[in-house]
Amino acid sequence: MTTAPVTIGEAARVTGVSAKMIRYYEETGLVAPAARTPGGYRLYGPSDLHALRFIRRSRDLGFSVEDIRTLLALWRDRGRASAEVKAVALEHVADLRRRIAALEGMTRTLSRLAETCGGNAHPDCPILDDLAGDDQPTAASPNRGFRLARH
Repeated sequence: MTTAPVTIGEAARVTGVSAKMIRYYEETGLVAPAARTPGGYRLYGPSDLHALRFIRRSRDLGFSVEDIRTLLALWRDRGRASAEVKAVALEHVADLRRRIAALEGMTRTLSRLAETCGGNAHPDCPILDDLAGDDQPTAASPNRGFRLARH
């Protein structure tokens, strides 16, 4: 690995973080502003690239930008307690489990709705009725009551 500073394009290539996202992370303060050449080009050193890889891996695991901000601060704080890091990770695990449960519920609902759909040339459709919030079951949708969560 090179120790010479690299441009944003090369930083994007070696870290897997797009140049657009690198600029966004700089704008939001997630990473420090890059050094600049006299011509205004951004330059990234080894520690910058390491932080970008950290961010990429965190995003791959589904952490929010704010969680990544917290994790970066903990990573940089050599006096931190690992319990703080573990707490952030476990809260994220709990959030992922909530999302998985919600997705499984949506899958069950849509599967049941699809089972009640005749899938034929007739216009009656329990799937569309449910999406429209139609509380009146049609002849083709006797098993009404499977509702999608409303947001």
